Order: sequence, then structure tokens, then C-alpha cells
Amino acid sequence: MFHVENYSGQKEKDFELVIKQLQALTADEPNTIANLANASSLLNQFLAEINWVGFYLTDEAKNQLVLGPFQGLPACVRIPFGRGVCGTAAAEQKTLRVKDVHEFPGHIACDSASQSEIVVPIIKDGKTIGVLDIDSPIKNRFDEQDEKYLNQFVDVLVQML
Repeated sequence: MFHVENYSGQKEKDFELVIKQLQALTADEPNTIANLANASSLLNQFLAEINWVGFYLTDEAKNQLVLGPFQGLPACVRIPFGRGVCGTAAAEQKTLRVKDVHEFPGHIACDSASQSEIVVPIIKDGKTIGVLDIDSPIKNRFDEQDEKYLNQFVDVLVQML
């Protein structure tokens, strides 16, 4: 599959291709879990230097996130809104790009190998319905381009929800 390179022109083209692949995978499939499973697999194959990629879905009754489809080692099952990187991104409804997870207040360490993280909230009709969470064993792995295109990736998912 494609791996993001360090030079921006190719990185943009690669991200645009993976977003088109996501659109093709989700176009005729109404099942959310199936689409999120394929989306996590697609990102796992596409992104270099990551050790976990997946989704947490909102449990409104308990005001927390619950583990959804993912690729990687077993993960934390429930994360309260406002706690850790995922819970904070969900509560604040903004993408968080963390260069060093050990410096993030209240970081929840599901995998001790994770050094950096990006979390993109999935927002529909003003409500956080989940988050896309990606971890890397390398500090400062995610940059502004990753953030831009992962937000676009999530926008495609929101359209099918």
C-alpha cells in the first residue's frame, strides 16, 4: 500500500488517494461498524510509523467513549469525556495533535510504546459521535498535513453516518 513520505507534494497525493479509496469503500455500505472497520484497516496500511489506529464511539448515557473498530494491540475499552487525549478531543470537539503523549496531562497509556498521538473528533449535527485515534511509537510523528487530511478523512465518514 502507500506510505506517507516526508515531502509534502507526494504526501498530499497519497492522502488524496486514500480519501478516494475510503469514499469507494463506504459509498454503497450503510453499516457504520463495517465502514469504520475498513477505514481503520485502510489507515493502518497507508500510514507509516504508527502502532494503533481506530475509533472510539460515544456512549451518550455514560458520557464516555467506547472502543470501536481498530487495528493494533488491545486497547482501553472506555474513556470518559474530558480524560486523556481522546476524551479531551471529544469533549472540546477539536483535533488534538500531541507531540509527546507523556507530557499530556492525564494521558491514558493503553500501549507503553506510544509516544505521539493524533485524535480527530467525529462530529455530526453538533454532537461528538466518536473519535479517530492514531498512535505512533515515534515522538512528533504527526504534522499539520496529517491533521488536515485526517480531518478530511473523517469528513467522508461523517457523510455516511
